[in-house]
Formats: sequence, C-alpha cells, structure tokens
Amino acid sequence: MKNTRTREILEGLSSEDTKFKYACVKNLLATSRDSPDALYPHFDFFVKLLRSENRIIKWMAIEVIGFLARVDDKDKTGKLHKKLFGFLKERELITANHAIAALAKIAASRPEHLDKITRELLKVEYYTYATEECRNIALGKVIQALDPLSGHLSERRDVYIFAVTQTKNTRAATSKKAHKLLKRLKKTNSRGKKIESTGAIREGSTLNIEICRERQI
Repeated sequence: MKNTRTREILEGLSSEDTKFKYACVKNLLATSRDSPDALYPHFDFFVKLLRSENRIIKWMAIEVIGFLARVDDKDKTGKLHKKLFGFLKERELITANHAIAALAKIAASRPEHLDKITRELLKVEYYTYATEECRNIALGKVIQALDPLSGHLSERRDVYIFAVTQTKNTRAATSKKAHKLLKRLKKTNSRGKKIESTGAIREGSTLNIEICRERQI
C-alpha cells in the first residue's frame, strides 16, 4: 500500500459514507494482518482510535495494534498494556474479546511481555460481564489465546489451575477448549521452546462479521 493510498484510507474512517467507511476498516484490517510494516508508521494514529466512541473503529484499532506487534521494533505496544488490560474489564464482551486477541498477538511477538499479559488474561475469570454466558465466552477466548503459547506456559501453576477449573465451565465450547489446553500443557515444557505462531494467533480478524451485525457506525 503506497503512502498516498494509505492516507486516503485512514481519512476514510471519518467519512460520512458508511459503506466507504466499512470498506476502509476492512482494508486496514487486511493490511495490518498481511503487511503490518505498511501501517506501522501510523501506529500512533491507531492508538488515538482506541478512544473512539465508534465501537467498530475502536475494535478495528485494537485488532490492528495486535497485528502491528509483529513489526514493533520500538516496543510501542508495551506502552499500551494498561489501556488494553482495561478493555478486558469492560462489560462489553466484544471489546474484551478483541483485547484478548490483540494481547495474545503481542505476547507471541514480544515474549518479554508474556508473563505480564498472561497474568492479566487469567484475571478475566474474576471479571463481571453483561451475563454469565458472556463471561464464559470471554473465558473461552482467553483459553484460545493461551493455547498456542502453551509451550512457554506449561510450568506455570496458575495457568494449569485455570485450565483445570475451566474444564468444568458450563459452556460446552469453553470446557472443550480447556480440555485441549490442559492436554497441551501436560505435553509441553517451556524450556527452550519458541512461541508458536499458529492460527489462533495469526488468524484473520472476526471484525468483519461484527460489522455486519452493527446497524450503525
């Protein structure tokens, strides 16, 4: 993506044309996933969008920052921990889910932050969301985020206890994920293991689905 084109798309996020705005959001998500170096010079722009009152724009910014961690040689994402951790506590499930996914990407790309991020993700177990089912869904997202990182977490007692506890989660999908994570934790050892970059970390954004569900932007 050339610089001129990039600026046009970034400016398009302020467009009153909803269809064009959606297109810009999708374009930026795809670019951050496939060519994060093209958007990294605009990192601070996305940081400002974390304060957007427009939920779609905010969710997009969270996702993009997660993808940009792969090329974040200046460790700018490290300065955003407090903000992203704060999103985990929001009663809005979708915001929390995007933060979980972004933090998982950051942990995979910046291993020095793995311990801190893991501690915060485990706290989701004690947060309150709109409903108990929303909480269970968020817990499933946490398990999904930790799974590809299990090679570096197998010796952590807190992660093991979390996985065991969630095998009894009343949401079948979350319980199934917990059983899978527990199995991996038992089979892996953190010493000398490189953090995996599997589909759970590198997968495409789910924001496009959420855009379709939103009536307004």
